[in-house]
Amino acid sequence: MTDSEYSKRDWQCHPPYRHDPYKSTSLRGPRQPLVPIKHTLSEITGPIYGHGDIDPVDSDLTRNATRGGEALGERIIVTGRVLDDRGRPVSGTLIEVWQANAAGRYIHKVDQHDAPIDPNFFGAGRFLTDDDGRYRMITVKPGAYPWGNHPNAWRPSHIHFSILGPCIATRLVTQMYFPGDPLLPYDPIFNSTPDVKARQRLVANFSLDITEPGRALGYEFDIVLRGRDETPTEQ
Repeated sequence: MTDSEYSKRDWQCHPPYRHDPYKSTSLRGPRQPLVPIKHTLSEITGPIYGHGDIDPVDSDLTRNATRGGEALGERIIVTGRVLDDRGRPVSGTLIEVWQANAAGRYIHKVDQHDAPIDPNFFGAGRFLTDDDGRYRMITVKPGAYPWGNHPNAWRPSHIHFSILGPCIATRLVTQMYFPGDPLLPYDPIFNSTPDVKARQRLVANFSLDITEPGRALGYEFDIVLRGRDETPTEQ
């Protein structure tokens, strides 16, 4: 296999713009061919973030709320590496995450789910990958929640990941799910990834080695940016 074949993007592992079972895509997905727009200088040169822009507490969602308390729920540690198409680490990459709280509720005016808001949980964090391309965060396992896409529709537990590369035009967004979740076979968003093997790359691996005794369960979730093992991303 040549380098170009190895690096070639596999569009079958990514969700389509429009996926009928995911109803809102029929309204927001483009109906005409996309028109490429030439990037401006600001789009191809920035923004660039350094460690001085990130507070260490930003990676601990259980205590980065300003009220001084600790979030309720099952504490978990999520770690992994950001890798390129040849398995090389991508360092200095800004990752932003957002999620529902342990009861399945976002702190957002649009979310009117009949579940409690945790005043000590914002549900958002950010961090940079180290020299080995590794990130690490502490949070609580998000709860499932109803979302109205179809009768008795519930979203499985998930965490949203935004990976910002060297410029804003290279930003990728994906979701991480949990192993053994019974809602996965019923979720149109998870199943919008057409390739079954690629779909499993969205599911984190439980790790007893990452688990901290008496404190938090551990999960590993690598993000591959391109190539035959690339992580499916939202187009």
